[in-house]
Amino acid sequence: MWFKDNIDEYRGLLLFLILMSVFRSSIADWNDVPTSSMRPTIIEGDRILINKLAYDVQVPFLYKSLYRYADPERGDIIVFESSAAGKRLVKRVVGIPGDQVAMSGNRVILNGELMQYEPEGLDLGYPVFLEQDSTCTHKPDCSPRQVRLSQLEKSASVAGQTSSTLTVPQGHYLVLGDNRANSADSRYIGFVPRDEIIGRAKRVVISLDREHYFIPRTTRVWDSLDPV
Repeated sequence: MWFKDNIDEYRGLLLFLILMSVFRSSIADWNDVPTSSMRPTIIEGDRILINKLAYDVQVPFLYKSLYRYADPERGDIIVFESSAAGKRLVKRVVGIPGDQVAMSGNRVILNGELMQYEPEGLDLGYPVFLEQDSTCTHKPDCSPRQVRLSQLEKSASVAGQTSSTLTVPQGHYLVLGDNRANSADSRYIGFVPRDEIIGRAKRVVISLDREHYFIPRTTRVWDSLDPV
């Protein structure tokens, strides 16, 4: 039998692959960022390092927490497997459980205080608002064009660019992209459950310029994502 005859020869490689898989699933991983939703902090073509031990000790391959010793704080850039979006996302924590949050345009009012925000990139070109029902829909053909973002709270209702005050529920987080005019974040997918968070983005490992033949951006190599 081929496998039995060659097991000794490939044992080292097999062990390496198993250990690497365990490492990536429960200790640290890297992830390519294809969109501009986190500009200017993270840009298209960045490959970021994810610290999966930032908040939990996880069961390899299952994204299940064995032991939780910390929770995300405001300002953390987290990576999570969004069941609402159906994919892995990278966003910044803006609201933690118990926070009172409101939106005024692309600006956040957190516990009654306006947070500083410098816009980046182009606007979506249509208003973002919450509606009373719990159905999240995207209708690019309505007039005026609208994105209906109802997942934050069923009782919240706002037209145009200003929302009522919302309370972040226990076990959930409000996340936004740094480039709020071009980000599908909690305004679209709702509050992020704690159990969906798999780690914290720590550094840019390498960055490839996709518009210029994937030439590495040397100034971004091993660039820290922590606040200065």
